[in-house]
Amino acid sequence: MSSYGLLIMFIASFNVAKAQTSSNFSFDTTSIIEAVRTKCWNALVGGRLVETVEECHNEAGRGDTLRHGYVHVSAADLARLHQVHCVDRKTEAQFRLAYAGAAGMDKGELHLFAHAHARMSAGDDVWVISSADKASVRAAVDLDWGDRMHSLEALAKSVGATPNPALDEQHTEAWLVRIRTAYRLGI
Repeated sequence: MSSYGLLIMFIASFNVAKAQTSSNFSFDTTSIIEAVRTKCWNALVGGRLVETVEECHNEAGRGDTLRHGYVHVSAADLARLHQVHCVDRKTEAQFRLAYAGAAGMDKGELHLFAHAHARMSAGDDVWVISSADKASVRAAVDLDWGDRMHSLEALAKSVGATPNPALDEQHTEAWLVRIRTAYRLGI
């Protein structure tokens, strides 16, 4: 195995350990859908405080039934969330003022990050975000929250879940480490 591959494995094991000590897991739409698809949702919501924002909650429940690979996320799945946070216009505006790249984020990720920004501003720093969206990873790096981004793979491992079927690549630790590192290096 290459030294880069060994480094990725080391960072992945470190991130799994960090995920085991984090309290609140904030999931975006893609992470909710992928956790349901790979049958690790119940372990995650049963083992951790998994939360989201209204926009991601609604996107996950609504879905696009005509899209190839559509995954049904039921009302019962969403009811297992620890909390669904409302993001008001003021909170969104404050985040838009704090992060110039907010305009490039889709509404769900924008609200998730606006909520995280409000938490940080209030002194609450016991949370991590799971998102497989490159704009979210870029925002996290730009805001110096890169270490708060955790792959769905690391979070599933932290509760002893084995996704079945396997996770799509963008939900793996190797993908997150590669993208986050590239953004940190300005590549």
